[in-house]
Amino acid sequence: MFKYTICFIKKGHELLMLNRHKPVWMGIWNGVGGKIEKGETPLEGVLREIDEETGLQIEKIEYKGTVTWMVDGKDAGGMYAFVAELPETYDYYTPIKTDEGILDWKDINWVLHPENLGMANVKYFLDKLLYDSSVYEHHFVYEKGEVVDFKSVGINSKVSL
Repeated sequence: MFKYTICFIKKGHELLMLNRHKPVWMGIWNGVGGKIEKGETPLEGVLREIDEETGLQIEKIEYKGTVTWMVDGKDAGGMYAFVAELPETYDYYTPIKTDEGILDWKDINWVLHPENLGMANVKYFLDKLLYDSSVYEHHFVYEKGEVVDFKSVGINSKVSL
């Protein structure tokens, strides 16, 4: 079982992204989520994190797999990945400054642009999360802070959440 969750909240062709104030991803845009608390399932954890970080009470959310990473030759963790979709007519005005960072709607093309250096490493797997009905394990290998390998492998979607 992993310790973390991440969710990408979609509205039309935009994603609600968070520019975090705290390390590890300080100053970088990413999805919302965080640490699963003791006794929580990954689904309960991600829904709580979404509420805490955005104030949104999400009713429809889809499990999309996991993101794992190895750092300098050691397994360093993983997180459960989710996607939620809001109706295009849903009013949620940004930017919003929160305790975690700044929330803002970002066009998906901007998020995925290969030269966008202000993004977490979501460009490696976000297409699959948003547009592929399969469930994947997305695995990063980092050496000295740089991605040296990445792969996505289809997994059994029947995970206890």
